[in-house]
Order: sequence, then C-alpha cells, then structure tokens
Amino acid sequence: MISSGVMKLIGSGMEFFLGIPGIGGAFILSFVWIPLLFMLIYHIVTLVFAKKSNQNIWGPVVGIVASTIGIIPVLGMLLHWAAFICLLIDGILTLSKSSKGSPETTKVI
Repeated sequence: MISSGVMKLIGSGMEFFLGIPGIGGAFILSFVWIPLLFMLIYHIVTLVFAKKSNQNIWGPVVGIVASTIGIIPVLGMLLHWAAFICLLIDGILTLSKSSKGSPETTKVI
C-alpha cells in the first residue's frame, strides 16, 4: 500500500531530524519530550497501516523502540539514526513493491 510506504519515508525524515547531534536533542528537550511521544504515536499508526496492507513492519518497530528508549541522551541519538535508516529502507522497499503491481504504472497513454 502506498500510504504505509509514504508514512515510512516521512517518519524517516523526522527521525533524521531528531538524530542530528545537538539540534535534535535541543528540540526534544525544549518541548519536554513531547516529540518522542508524537513519534511513538506516529510509528504505531504507521505499524497499523503496514500490518493491514501486509507490508514489512520492521521499520516502524525500530521507530517505536527509538521513541521509547530515546529518553537516554546518547543512546537515543543512535537509535534515531537506526530508525532513520530502517524506515528509509523499509519505505523504499514498500513503495517499490506496491508500484510493480499498480495499474497506474503499467497504463500506456
């Protein structure tokens, strides 16, 4: 399903921002860890969409782990990097699988 793939790519962009040393941590601390709660909810919603469309769920699972353990300063940054990479790969794979069978890509104009 295209929506779960797009959600994974958007989530990967947000994880990239949160994983930037100094900037991501300052953003999270300035909003009193609310961005981690938002990302946790976002990854759970992405997981549900991916599960309903029978897509891979390992990207959102890594994102959920990063959001829950992300409170620990250095470990959180490393987990956000891991979530960024996993969600990026998972999103690309999901979109490439869904575009192969999509009638929009095989239609000749």
